[in-house]
Amino acid sequence: MMNAFTPREIVSELDKYIIGQKDAKRAVAVALRNRWRRLQVSEELRDEIAPKNIIMIGPTGVGKTEIARRLAKLAGSPFIKVEASKFTEVGYVGKDVESMIRELTDLAVKMVRDEEQQRVQVRAHELAEEKILDLLTSSSQRKRTPNPMESLLGITNPEEEERPPAEDHELNRQKLKELLRQGKLDDRAIELEITAQALPMLEVISSGGMEEMGMNIKEMFGNLMPKQRKKRKVKIGEAMKILTQDEASKLIDMDSVSRNAVQRVEQNGIVFLDEIDKIAGREGGGHGPDVSREGVQRDILPIVEGSTVSTKYGMVKTDHILFIAAGAFHVSKPSDLIPELQGRFPLRVELQSLTKEDFLKILIEPQNSLSRQYVALMKTEGVGIEFTLDALEQMAEFAASANERMENIGARRLHTIMEKVLEEISFHAPEMSGQNVKIDANYVKERLTNLVKDVDLSRYIL
Repeated sequence: MMNAFTPREIVSELDKYIIGQKDAKRAVAVALRNRWRRLQVSEELRDEIAPKNIIMIGPTGVGKTEIARRLAKLAGSPFIKVEASKFTEVGYVGKDVESMIRELTDLAVKMVRDEEQQRVQVRAHELAEEKILDLLTSSSQRKRTPNPMESLLGITNPEEEERPPAEDHELNRQKLKELLRQGKLDDRAIELEITAQALPMLEVISSGGMEEMGMNIKEMFGNLMPKQRKKRKVKIGEAMKILTQDEASKLIDMDSVSRNAVQRVEQNGIVFLDEIDKIAGREGGGHGPDVSREGVQRDILPIVEGSTVSTKYGMVKTDHILFIAAGAFHVSKPSDLIPELQGRFPLRVELQSLTKEDFLKILIEPQNSLSRQYVALMKTEGVGIEFTLDALEQMAEFAASANERMENIGARRLHTIMEKVLEEISFHAPEMSGQNVKIDANYVKERLTNLVKDVDLSRYIL
């Protein structure tokens, strides 16, 4: 079941990571809340309520992808980002549009399997522990097998005579369990039997529409091949991880995982269609040879409208998957999309270009802000870094200036600027352990002024 956040709570969570873009945040917050609302209505009406898909319009680097990704994480939904320009019309060599749903289902299966593994982790760990104890006690039993000559001459150990073998075995096992749990046996090597698939080199070449067949052929051959068991020596610490994972996979019902994953995709899945503007164009629109633009739109249309896609985990209905499309739309306009596809994206939000004030907030406010990231990175070398407010303001100003004079790449410009500012410190950090460095506006200017002044040079570096 998805998390029942209110729209206000969703926007508040997104604000922790994304600066500005209030309209886009409100639109996705309402879209997510509507999903929860749909699940509360009567079953007969539930299937009739279609998701309100969204088109985000705005330049690169303003937060389109990040909004969708954080939204999916917040909802615990399977999420996939695909580029519309990668697809080609059926009949041409290229990626099949249905592959996005197959990839989304694969991802959902992994999500559900990981959750199930967490659920059975304690039991799997106990079973792995028992297996290791079996291996240790069996090897110690072999070591204590009496010499035939001793048996012949009647030489015995008085202590062993007093204690029954079963009791001795149990006592030995209990001691080993205590040592194992304390981690005192982690460096000891044991021989472990591991299952390996005897699969020959097999390459299935598949094009659009044949991807599922290619996967099934690989799976079929994999099941036909005999499973080999090979022995290898590993340390007990590593053996515990291997056996825990192995036991967890045995405890998981993969049929149930597949069913739950398919249901999660159908009810909660989110597909982020990036670069939708690259396929905006119609035949005879004056764009020259345009064999696949409109064709790709027509191929995407049934997926967005609601269709059934065949995957190796079963049939997946796309009727209630939320599609969020995004594009800069510098050359084309949303109205250049075919009318049927436009109708399937009823909500349109425009994202604003970032200003100097936005850049400053990006450097300071988010939980994963760039300044915090670099402070943490340098701390690993024992170097303390402190950014003054005027230094961050100076970097924000340089970023805004570079975006105005050159290509506007949004917040991604800050990554480049931060790297240039900290280049010297990053290089010499291993020799600077124990030092504290204060980065102020003058330091930033020293590192960047010449680059920003020289437009030709900054085109290549910034």
